[in-house]
Amino acid sequence: MGAERAGGPSAGRQAGVAAVLLLIDLMVIAWLLYGYGITGWADGYDDADAPEAPRAALRATWILAGGAAVTGGVLLASRWRVPGAVQLLVLGGGAAMFALLAARP
Repeated sequence: MGAERAGGPSAGRQAGVAAVLLLIDLMVIAWLLYGYGITGWADGYDDADAPEAPRAALRATWILAGGAAVTGGVLLASRWRVPGAVQLLVLGGGAAMFALLAARP
């Protein structure tokens, strides 16, 4: 047998995929956080209308929660446990962070 077990992908391949996905996840979270910050900054200059930042945070929550469910679920169903767990933890944590930002008064 080679480096892979008969039952699934090797641990090295899973770690590599997890590292790449982690980098992509962090870039997506940073982009959404930047958008939230810019929206909040713009809200400071518009006192007449309702603030848009909570809506931007709620949208980011749904994007990240959906991404965690889809990518993490597919990877776990494909028996790629390490990348699936990374997706669920990182994107799920990002979704929780944005949910807290959306709930802020």
